[in-house]
Amino acid sequence: MLREQTIVTRLIWLSLLFSIAESLVLGRWPLAFVAAATLGLSLAPIYVARWTQVRIPPSFLTAIVAFIWGTLFLGEVFDFYNKYWWWDVVMHAGSAVGFGMIGFVLVFVMFQGDRYAAPPLAIAFFAFCFGVTMGAMWEVFEFGMDQIFGTNMQKSGLIDTMGDIIVDHIGAAFGASVGYGYLRGQEKGGLTALIADFVQRNPRFFRRLKKWPDRKN
Repeated sequence: MLREQTIVTRLIWLSLLFSIAESLVLGRWPLAFVAAATLGLSLAPIYVARWTQVRIPPSFLTAIVAFIWGTLFLGEVFDFYNKYWWWDVVMHAGSAVGFGMIGFVLVFVMFQGDRYAAPPLAIAFFAFCFGVTMGAMWEVFEFGMDQIFGTNMQKSGLIDTMGDIIVDHIGAAFGASVGYGYLRGQEKGGLTALIADFVQRNPRFFRRLKKWPDRKN
């Protein structure tokens, strides 16, 4: 699975390895630890997927790796959250879209890929709720870190938290709409193609999957 990863994913891993090596040589132990932790977390999905026998599309793994890299390494180490006001918005929106799509796939697996038995609106609603819930859990994590360890992950407190939750709602709604479009047969590339790629790579989870009828007739 490592061999089929995109160039972007490999470049991120190489940058983290370089940061680890440089930090160890210069004795910058905190930076070395954060870089190593970021690298470990970005590699974790590959080994989890191998353990569960799930094939993750390379493009989706790139999005996961980029999110982890942007959140932990660029966001915290290079202080992107304070340098760029929009960085937190981008990270939350991207993760919400991803979790919305993951929520859709989880429910679609329960129907074993039966697109005719799966109610599109109901599954889209569950996907939306899943994405929002993941975002809310992250806000709880930020609050806990600030209270227990004295960090400043919430930045401006309530305003920052509510802003993040609003962005989570918008992103989750978009991710859920992608799943809805897929169920309605509106596969026009983009993110719906990503779902189609996942389904194609994991046929054992979608045994009842049937192609849409030819609409030209």
